[in-house]
Amino acid sequence: MMSSSSSSNDMIFKVVGFLLLLSLQPHALLGSGFDQKNQTFRPHREVQKLRRIEAYLKRINKPPIKTIHSPDGDVIDCVFSHLQPAFDHPQLKGQKPLDPPERPRTRNRTEDESFYQPWRLSGETCPEGSVPIRRTTKTDVFRAKSLRRFGRKLRKPIRRDSAGGGHEHAVVFVNGEEYYGAKASINVWTPRVTDAYEFSLSQIWVISGSFGHDLNTIEAGWQVSPELYGDNYPRFFTYWTTDAYQTTGCYNLLCSGFVQTNSKIAIGAAISPRSSYDGSQFDIGLMIWKDPKHGHWWLELGNGLLVGYWPGFLFSHLRSHASMVQFGGEIVNSRSSGGAHTATQMGSGHFADEGFAKAAYFRSLQVVDWDNNLLALNNLHVLADHPTCYDIRQGKNNVWGTYFYYGGPGRNPRCP
Repeated sequence: MMSSSSSSNDMIFKVVGFLLLLSLQPHALLGSGFDQKNQTFRPHREVQKLRRIEAYLKRINKPPIKTIHSPDGDVIDCVFSHLQPAFDHPQLKGQKPLDPPERPRTRNRTEDESFYQPWRLSGETCPEGSVPIRRTTKTDVFRAKSLRRFGRKLRKPIRRDSAGGGHEHAVVFVNGEEYYGAKASINVWTPRVTDAYEFSLSQIWVISGSFGHDLNTIEAGWQVSPELYGDNYPRFFTYWTTDAYQTTGCYNLLCSGFVQTNSKIAIGAAISPRSSYDGSQFDIGLMIWKDPKHGHWWLELGNGLLVGYWPGFLFSHLRSHASMVQFGGEIVNSRSSGGAHTATQMGSGHFADEGFAKAAYFRSLQVVDWDNNLLALNNLHVLADHPTCYDIRQGKNNVWGTYFYYGGPGRNPRCP
């Protein structure tokens, strides 16, 4: 029989847990612990929810050897590289990050980008042998609709000829051949996101499989996501999935998958400077390619700054090569304002025909071939799911190579 003292302690724990939950997320009562039909609060469900979240945070936030407080509110933990979340994966346990691979060959080098992340403004860096990881908090998790949703692009399997699950795109893509990587310089902006559960991003997709349940993607770029980060800063991000966003994959380092090798870049941290309308323009170079020796997919930021890699065994179709490469913007249209289209912006929030310093752009688009060469794009396809909301226009010249302008304001008289 349970003693009165034990029973009291258990009740205290439940009450304290509920008060903590409520203080972090006042609308948490609308979750599983509150029976709206019978108007009955069920504290044990909230305690179970809190325990699941605490277990997840303990698993994902590794013990730091140094902590850096960023001026934008982020906490950056310097974690031994061999203890980062990727090495929780059964096929990586006990291993260490790989050495840099052979970089794809090219005749042209783009100029260096002058970007930075606010967490490094103080001059502090992570020690050699460690990687910087943005700390995940209870508040971060509570912003998501559920723990299952946190850190993931939950959506129905998509088709390339239509938007799916409220996701809308303005992109260019190539398909029909074997691709071993992609490269581009991406203009950085701060688009307005009007709903807590929407986002606006600009990225490269490396894709294989069908657009059904076997879709494999590797993704990287910048995004504004109030749900994931709690603010409206453009942030450097990565993503992957091997089953069309259903059960595998995640953003950044929020699950075991991507292996970070760089001690100077924090995935999920903000990017500066940002472009301004009719003012200064800034972009970041990104390249994703398959290491010919080990078969892993590497990520480079800027010129020569290796961020890390996605192990080849994470994937089914991408173990060999990609069948499509895609560049451009994506938003979520939740229609939360009485069924109207979202006013969330893509890119700069302006249409493609406004051109340089007004519309957002991608420039210097290339793909990697079977022999690890960077090549210019041919047979480029252009797609805007809803061109009256967000559009795209491609071009080519001797300075930028293949490029395009894209984006838009979302809701407007032609996009109700």
